[in-house]
Amino acid sequence: MKAVVMHAVGDIRVEEIDKPVAGPGEVVMKVAVCGVCGSDMDRMFKKGPHKLPLVCGHEFSAYIEELGEGVEGFAVGDLVTVPPMLPCFACEPCTQGHFSLCEDYDYYGSRRNGAYAEYVAGPANLLLKVPAGLDARAAAMVDPAAIALHAIWRTKLTTGSRVAVMGGGGPIGLFAVQWARIMGATDIVAVDVSEEKAALARQAGATTAVSSPEQLADIVGRGFDVVVETTGVPAVADQAVGIAARHGDVTLIGIPNAPVEISAANWARLMRLEINICGSWNSFSAPFPGAEWTTTLDHMAKGNLQWEFMITHEEPLEKVGETIRAMSERTIHSSKVMFFPNGMDLPVNEA
Repeated sequence: MKAVVMHAVGDIRVEEIDKPVAGPGEVVMKVAVCGVCGSDMDRMFKKGPHKLPLVCGHEFSAYIEELGEGVEGFAVGDLVTVPPMLPCFACEPCTQGHFSLCEDYDYYGSRRNGAYAEYVAGPANLLLKVPAGLDARAAAMVDPAAIALHAIWRTKLTTGSRVAVMGGGGPIGLFAVQWARIMGATDIVAVDVSEEKAALARQAGATTAVSSPEQLADIVGRGFDVVVETTGVPAVADQAVGIAARHGDVTLIGIPNAPVEISAANWARLMRLEINICGSWNSFSAPFPGAEWTTTLDHMAKGNLQWEFMITHEEPLEKVGETIRAMSERTIHSSKVMFFPNGMDLPVNEA
């Protein structure tokens, strides 16, 4: 089969490799769509993965191609969305249902071959069938939507909350804006670096979208009850503390590539206003993969959660390396990039 194989940081090749085989309890999946995550850019062109060689890509949907021994509840042709983490189910966090905190997990596109390939194999019991009529591209975006929901559920967001989303023009930020709206926030401010991304945030339902510190300063007022930080930029994490309200929640999703410092003024604000800072990692809960995933699928199927407007690039598998390199170098501007390993003419999901 055709796959995009990473041999070293920056050494990305389109190659023919062996098609995976379904072991007991597994299925072979024909990849429909695989999106690009910011972690893919870092993994492929900056930091490197846990193992080499590796096929990256973990935000994907697929059609069941082959059933392994003992698999029940799935049929060939079923469209599934694929939670990228494979927990051990044996460590202490797993036994407590905290699967995002698993101490011995596997992961598509990071620790095992992922979906920048025509086919992937994996355990059938960790997959979710996609509701009839839902587009395969939407099914490939459940992961970032569920990550945003997991982060918001770490806060006290409720009806009437003031919410700020830092990095509100990226996919996770755009989903965070929508979840805040769905959950009753009355004032949702998206913060990003360009007017183009601000426009996307308004389309997602942000009541206000700003693209400069000056614009943000003009509307902070008493501060925000919930601040969701998606960028990982150190200065933005500090800024997130600086705009939180009394007893506000700051949830950190973004992964930084440099040390993060909280300024003296914002540290004083953190203490004096008793602001809560929490981390948010992945998107999973019990029963696996959790309500984050099933709620996302439900809202997508009902049309409450919009996704198609985010997609800026749709490309064949052969363009994975050059496109993600350009994204990493900021020579192309994108919101959501999608790759189609088996062609872009996708079947209608009638399951």
